[in-house]
Amino acid sequence: MIFLCNIVKYQIEKLYLAFKTDCMLKVLHQRGHNTYFNIATEEYLLKNKADDFFIIYRNNPSVIVGKHQNTNAEINHQFVENNDIPVVRRLSGGGTVYHDLGNINFCFIMNGAEGQLVDFKRYTEPIINILQGFGVDAFLGGKNDIRVGDKKISGNAEHVYRKRVLHHGTLLFQSDLNRLNEAIRVDLSKYHDNAVKSIRSTVANIADFLPSPMDVAFFEEILIGFILSYFQESEEYSLVNEDIAAIDALIDSKYSTWEWNYGYSPVYEVIKNIETSAGELTIKVDVVKGYVDDLSFSGVDISDEILERLRLLLVGKVHSSKDIAIAIADKEIGDFFQNRLSVNLMPEYFC
Repeated sequence: MIFLCNIVKYQIEKLYLAFKTDCMLKVLHQRGHNTYFNIATEEYLLKNKADDFFIIYRNNPSVIVGKHQNTNAEINHQFVENNDIPVVRRLSGGGTVYHDLGNINFCFIMNGAEGQLVDFKRYTEPIINILQGFGVDAFLGGKNDIRVGDKKISGNAEHVYRKRVLHHGTLLFQSDLNRLNEAIRVDLSKYHDNAVKSIRSTVANIADFLPSPMDVAFFEEILIGFILSYFQESEEYSLVNEDIAAIDALIDSKYSTWEWNYGYSPVYEVIKNIETSAGELTIKVDVVKGYVDDLSFSGVDISDEILERLRLLLVGKVHSSKDIAIAIADKEIGDFFQNRLSVNLMPEYFC
């Protein structure tokens, strides 16, 4: 029997009135920390099961972008690549978040009536009440955030599928906030698009507001125990081999692919200004579905021959530093930029 701390027991009656449901809730505690698997599990249960679920899990360090975001505009490429941090697009909209083992992710998947599915208050209220039971002055504020004062401790998003809703959120408990800020630190001025932009907030860890120290794993167990105690007909749920095989297939076809995590981004432009011996050169790169679609130069006279050669090298290539570096490794192009403009051509000029 999972221990339910006495300090939050008094909240149960209050929660029952605010969150009453006649359904049986299946509670899944994902013990593994594989980001691809945990994110794919949410979609699998949403679209392939009829039950109501509560899922809780922690991920290894990873960056999770919203469905309608431009991935390249949301991440610090160098930091992410140097630290082998996976970047995964989720099913719901909203902004980019950072996961690590100090962050707890919770997810409700619930059935409901059409037009009444989106309800951030309903699905954050149990979490807020648990936090308040521990003396944390948490409240729903900002853009669907759970906050303490002016600090964000939880970001939340929802996705509706037919007559089911997926609500998931983060709980920054003991996250490495330095790595969080570094992983999603970008120069938004160089990207021009209609993608959803993340709203950067000052974040904090829940552990910093607790009256006494608590381990993240213990708090995770408290959350599970609370949900199981509140939903009197709830039961613990485990994935069977058939579920796991289907989730693995979804990872292979979607969540581990470049096409979903990067290529799904909206159309965007990258504009870079470079100082050369002939003046300021502006490079504009058009990107469609993650591939270079066109490029142009202005400010400095570039011959049509060089421009067309660059187009031949770059158009149709994946818009990433690695692929661009391979494409521009052309001696004639390099000599032109070095001899005429005193510039060493680098992939960063196009990304």
